[in-house]
Amino acid sequence: MSEWTFLTNHALILSFLARHPRITALEISRAVGITERATRKIIADLEATGYIKKKKEGRRIRYRINPDLPLRHETQQDAAIGDLLEALGWKRRRRRMRAANSVGEVLGAEA
Repeated sequence: MSEWTFLTNHALILSFLARHPRITALEISRAVGITERATRKIIADLEATGYIKKKKEGRRIRYRINPDLPLRHETQQDAAIGDLLEALGWKRRRRRMRAANSVGEVLGAEA
């Protein structure tokens, strides 16, 4: 019987990048069970389509996820990638600027 999984390698790698933003391609490839070259190709795909952004930090790279983009399949485009990642255990970070603006608006309304 052949082995199969519910998630593609693209989804697995995006999930790893979301939960471990400083992980290396080698570490991901070992965890997923594919070559480092295939991992780097998938990371390039994710970056080219806007699902991730890379930022150089010293000798390493930090990955940031764009959680608002839709899933890619035409039957799933009403769901955001962030929703899938949260279902897979990703904790969405609260945006400090939004929280600060909300507090400022509340304080301004009370004055």
